Amino acid sequence: MLEEALEHLVKGIVSNSDDVQVRAKRLRKGKVLEVRVHPDDLGKVIGRNGRTAKALRTVVGSLAGGRYVRVDLLDLNEVR
Repeated sequence: MLEEALEHLVKGIVSNSDDVQVRAKRLRKGKVLEVRVHPDDLGKVIGRNGRTAKALRTVVGSLAGGRYVRVDLLDLNEVR
């Protein structure tokens, strides 16, 4: 559910919505959600002084209901 909600929010922000990918990885203490966007849209998702990214993390954190969730923002070409 978190992945779909985050993907929906990010697709509303970016210009290249077809390039948005959200993948979940499990950690011992919770989840990591990797958001991959087109390199031209990375600045839009991060926002001025990181405000948009912080807002996305806040919304996902409240949807998680107290469980640990980390949101990483990457461009499509970044390897991890």
